[in-house]
Amino acid sequence: MTKGANVSLASLSDDADAVTVGLTWTSDDGNGDADVSVLLLAPDGRVRSDADFLFYNNPSAHDGSVQVLGTTPTIDGSEDRVSLDLSAIAPGVSYVVVAASRYEGGRFGELDDLRLTVTDAGGERLLGYTLVGAADESAIVFGEFYRRGAEWKFRAVGQGYDTGLAGLATDFGIDVDDEQPDGGVAEDEPADSERTDGEPGDGPTTAAGLSVTIPAPAPTPISAAAAAAVPVPVPDTVPASVPEQPLPRRPRTARKKITLPKAEKKSLAENDSWHRASLFPVSSLKSDREREARATSVLLSVMAQVPEFGRRLTAPFGAPAGRMETYVEVVLPNGEAPRRPDGVIRVERAGKLWTALLESKTNGAAVQPRQVQEYVDIATRRGYEAVITLSNDVALDGTSVVDVKIDGRRKHKVALWHLSWAEVAHQARMLIHHEGVSSASHAWLLQELLFYLSHDNSGCHGFQNMGPAWVPVRNGIDDETLSHGDPRALDVVESWERLVRQVCLRLGGELGQKVLPVQRGATRRDPVARRTALADQLCERGRLFAELRIEGTQGVLALTADLRTARLRTSLDVPAPEQGYPLTWAKRLTRQLAEAPADLHIETLLADAANGPRGTLERLRPEPGDMLPKDDVRITGFRLSLFKGMGGTRGNAESGFIRSVDQAVDRFCTTVVAPLDRSRTARGSAPRQQQPSALR
Repeated sequence: MTKGANVSLASLSDDADAVTVGLTWTSDDGNGDADVSVLLLAPDGRVRSDADFLFYNNPSAHDGSVQVLGTTPTIDGSEDRVSLDLSAIAPGVSYVVVAASRYEGGRFGELDDLRLTVTDAGGERLLGYTLVGAADESAIVFGEFYRRGAEWKFRAVGQGYDTGLAGLATDFGIDVDDEQPDGGVAEDEPADSERTDGEPGDGPTTAAGLSVTIPAPAPTPISAAAAAAVPVPVPDTVPASVPEQPLPRRPRTARKKITLPKAEKKSLAENDSWHRASLFPVSSLKSDREREARATSVLLSVMAQVPEFGRRLTAPFGAPAGRMETYVEVVLPNGEAPRRPDGVIRVERAGKLWTALLESKTNGAAVQPRQVQEYVDIATRRGYEAVITLSNDVALDGTSVVDVKIDGRRKHKVALWHLSWAEVAHQARMLIHHEGVSSASHAWLLQELLFYLSHDNSGCHGFQNMGPAWVPVRNGIDDETLSHGDPRALDVVESWERLVRQVCLRLGGELGQKVLPVQRGATRRDPVARRTALADQLCERGRLFAELRIEGTQGVLALTADLRTARLRTSLDVPAPEQGYPLTWAKRLTRQLAEAPADLHIETLLADAANGPRGTLERLRPEPGDMLPKDDVRITGFRLSLFKGMGGTRGNAESGFIRSVDQAVDRFCTTVVAPLDRSRTARGSAPRQQQPSALR
């Protein structure tokens, strides 16, 4: 599509009642990102209440018609997705606007490949729209869905604003207050404020009923619409120059959210040998078959009882928002040999059924293509919508881990998806520790599920084996017999990418932030070329390399596994301040790292030299000036690095390589990244805002 074009969804697919909108962009430096949001507008172009604004901290509409799914790995890198069940959109909503905004002065002109895509419930791509010519815009309306009679249509809008979120909000008729007392916490104005500017036309022109406050650089404020999920920090004192005034209150339109504390209460057990009673017993499991059956039943039962969790897992697969029922060990006719999928998921919405067959594996067992092919054939004949595979393996491209044949001649098409146990744990952790669920009992159920998945005997520990090529490749690097182009090196690179994806999931669930792998260069959109280049690097230098971008932190975390020296290196480049003196920068950096490990390596990055001064934090603490160059070469930043020995096995033992990677990343984030961010926030440079700050 081109800018301004529109199309009827019914003309593109017979299965367009539920669609998934994907927004993608790329950047060479790995730091480019934006926040996706959705506005539900009435016929007059106005939101009906705060609940009609869907964003990171309010990801689901109360009726489940809109779900902001967050970032999902794709074949090109990653994609921010929104699930829309158009058949469930309230009759009072005529427009569904999809927008994105950047933060901290970022512009969309700094990003490449800005694109919106729409897929139907079966995963078939319906349309695509590439936005070209972006420059100084810091907020963009990508597109809108709108009603015309009984059908839904889509228009490619591409309208940008160089005034950021404030410009976007004002254009939709949202009251904006740019002034904010230092240290204050602002809440939105009453939702019933009226505006009459703008006339309804073929697309929305105004949107009132929602008041957004855009603060000057200061501590992040929080709105009453999200206050149920995030407590509002009210300062004990205010500056003498600012008179203390009561903060305006506005109705809480969002449902109350409940999260569990990360720190457990003190145990009443007499000693550590006492085991806490759990809802899902796991210690008695004796065989892989028992583990598989128990894990499947536990997961499906929690999905059916906790709507937020069930929708979170099934919405990316095209499932509508509705009443969910789950079944295990269902017998399905298949000629003379009936088949028993591990589970069946059914969702009912407005008298229509969405059905998916589930094939699950635990304890590192691989999904069998022949078995999945049989389930796809059965689903096709019976009119089911999807087949989902579930295992410890991590899909590289967010789709499936096996190849099956889909009969394109049939009108009904079955979508094949893959889910990792690591993704299941990630979503549960995000809900109960960061985003919240609707009741304490639901939070407790998710806690019990996490307890079960993390048990040593559950078999649901995610990706844990680097594959059969891992040991031969390491041996070939040690004795220098690994030749260029060895296909085993490519197998190791694919396993490495799976491990990096899993590290992002686990770390993101613990921090409550998006953690994504960074892909740079011309090969980022060609996964085959990218993995081939990494395999060549592995053969030539004996190294595996990856970069992770943690939302809200400065810089990109680099992870290098040197198989020749058997060492892992985690590092972060901290840019030099724009003002001040180099010696002041050095002293400030050592103060920020007061609790960092003494063996932390600090290297000064210079503009016109390959290497600058370097040393350990233990040596540089008493003499910060030793990290400065002798001449007047301009300093561009500082590289902070920690080193750790690698495990030697495939990952099942305590000293395994995969466990070593997890430990190295955890130690670096806890002792280096977190103190730097706390110090940066204390100085008034707050971490990135997820969405309009008044709604956080």
